[in-house]
Amino acid sequence: MENTNTNKVNIEFVAMMASLMSIVALSIDALLPALSEIGLAIHTTDNADNQLLVTMIFLGLGFGQLLFGPLSDSFGRKPIIYIGFSLYTLASFLCVAADSLDLMIIGRILQGIGLAAPYTLCISIVRDSYKGDFLARVMSFVTVIFILVPIIAPSLGKIILNYFDWKAIFYFQILFGIVILFWFWKRQPETLKPEFKRNFNLKIYKHGIREFFKFRETVGFTLISGFITGSFMTYISSSQHIFENQYGLKDEFPFVFAGMALTVGISTFTNGMLVMKLGMHKLALIALAMFSILPIIYLISFSDSGNPSLIILIAFMVLQFLAIGFLFGNIRAISMQPIGHIAGIGAAINGFISTIVAVPIGVILGRYIDITVYPLFIGFAICGILSFITFFIARKPKEIEA
Repeated sequence: MENTNTNKVNIEFVAMMASLMSIVALSIDALLPALSEIGLAIHTTDNADNQLLVTMIFLGLGFGQLLFGPLSDSFGRKPIIYIGFSLYTLASFLCVAADSLDLMIIGRILQGIGLAAPYTLCISIVRDSYKGDFLARVMSFVTVIFILVPIIAPSLGKIILNYFDWKAIFYFQILFGIVILFWFWKRQPETLKPEFKRNFNLKIYKHGIREFFKFRETVGFTLISGFITGSFMTYISSSQHIFENQYGLKDEFPFVFAGMALTVGISTFTNGMLVMKLGMHKLALIALAMFSILPIIYLISFSDSGNPSLIILIAFMVLQFLAIGFLFGNIRAISMQPIGHIAGIGAAINGFISTIVAVPIGVILGRYIDITVYPLFIGFAICGILSFITFFIARKPKEIEA
């Protein structure tokens, strides 16, 4: 399945890359309906502890990106993906066998580290295979397909849970991954050409870090990415508790979650159509203003009461996630723009730093979401304000004026 320099998008290639990335979304979102059952199995009924089963996989993803990106530049894309998935599989069996919160957290972190290989390297494979406008086009198609997974994953997890126990969700994820890896092994050639391979050593990190921190815009927008991801992570980890326990929507939760994911998908797709006309800086600024103002309106409106009606909550969340979709589509692109000369290690450092910022936000805020959703919007507001301040510190004035 040769793709390089073609003038036609290979549908099988797009589907394969999206499927590789989808293993990550499936491993996070399919587990959401089962968090309460898993909590009972590992002897914890604390909602905040259950949320760690989501946030810790993100921590593993951050560390894994820093490891597998440079390794793939030395040993090729395919071997590193196989190694990463092997680690993910072993970690999945550890999760199934876990009888305590500590063991389950270790398993989820190791799952995240392993998943960083297919998640990160499929982007590298696309970059190896296409150039210019076709690179952007193929990545858009991959992203659109990838976004569909969070829409269906909780429903899939709920269906599995209705007929089996929570362990079956892990087994299904392993089986899905094996099928995709077999497809990948059979049909996808190695895309890293021998002449582009580099020796793996610590100098790669030293040089990359030195270059990364030379650019104020790169550092600033990486931090913004961490703030936005952290607030979004809080929602993902607490969504099951909010809709099932606070609103009593145990059976309806997968559909509500799917609607929120679809909102992000729509705004991400819309961003792709508008960014060439308006520019990513202007779109990011508008979305960031919306992201910051909405939760402040919510906090003022409902400061003296408990949760609002479900319709009002969903209305606020839909608008919030529309903003998030535009931010996800632009913030990382802005942060990577000045460091194209170290794109590989630069992307790894970017992902690592944003994750290290995001995970504590998700863990800390999640511990306060108990009887109302109010702390979630406090988190949105704080992260939005911090992002807004950082935007104007890190920005290039001419980019806003253009």
